Amino acid sequence: MSKHDVVLRHPVLEDGTAVFDLVDACKPLDLNSHYLYLLQCSHFAPTCVVATLNSEVVAWVSGYIPPKQADTFFVWQVAVGEKARGLGLGKRLLNWVVAQQSGIAKIHTSITPDNAASWGLFKSLARDWGSHLSSRDWFEEQSHFGGRHNTEVLVEITLPTSPLATFLQTQGVQQ
Repeated sequence: MSKHDVVLRHPVLEDGTAVFDLVDACKPLDLNSHYLYLLQCSHFAPTCVVATLNSEVVAWVSGYIPPKQADTFFVWQVAVGEKARGLGLGKRLLNWVVAQQSGIAKIHTSITPDNAASWGLFKSLARDWGSHLSSRDWFEEQSHFGGRHNTEVLVEITLPTSPLATFLQTQGVQQ
C-alpha cells in the first residue's frame, strides 16, 4: 500500500460505525459514543475527513469551528489505523481538512502530556507551516476531570498570514 492508494473525502453518515471502530482501535484516543461519530459524519462532515483504502476507512480527522471563534479550527481527533501508519496520513488529512475551511487564522487542539504521537504530529505541522505552536493547560486532571482523566493541554498553531489555501497548495495539498 502506498499513500497514493488512499482516497481522502468528507465522511458520510454510513461511515459512522467504521469511524467508531477505528477510534476504538487507536489507543490512547478517547472513544466517544457511537452516536457522536454518527453526528460528526453527518452534521459535522464539512469539518471532518476520512481516508479510505479499497473503500475501508483507515484514518480519520474530526474538527469543528467553535462558536464565537470563526477564525479557529478545532481539531477534535486524529486517528490512523495500524495498517495505514507510516504514510504520513495524519498530516495529510489535517492539511486537507484545514484547506477546506475559509477564514481560518489558527488551529486549536487538546493533547494529554503523555500522547507523544500527537505532540509530534502538531509540532511537525507547525514547522511545515512556518508557524508558532503554543500550549497551556486547559482541562485540568483534578479540577475538571475529578482525577479520572489526564490534563488536556490546549495547543494553538497560528497560521501563515498568506491565505491558507494558497499556502497549502504550495505544499502540494489539493483542495
